[in-house]
Amino acid sequence: MSESQVKQQNTGAYHAQAVASFALALAAVAVGVYQLDASGWVRAFLAVSVLYLTTSAFTLAKVVRDRQETDRIVSRVDQARLEKLLAEHDPFQQKL
Repeated sequence: MSESQVKQQNTGAYHAQAVASFALALAAVAVGVYQLDASGWVRAFLAVSVLYLTTSAFTLAKVVRDRQETDRIVSRVDQARLEKLLAEHDPFQQKL
């Protein structure tokens, strides 16, 4: 239990690549919807659909991350309990 788990962090380059990729994809879809040969209502519907999809993707990513963090915390608590039991157990102690 004396070991501390090192928290893995992303590099700055990875973060920049993710942000740039997201921005490029969103811009490409926005240009595609704008250039679409359709009425304004159709383009507006597609634009709102893309925004809804984007916010849903962020929400899903947050939910998955939160669940993984919760599982990690529960696992660490269980591991600490097991280590405590093993540390307190003396196989050579005589039973009364």
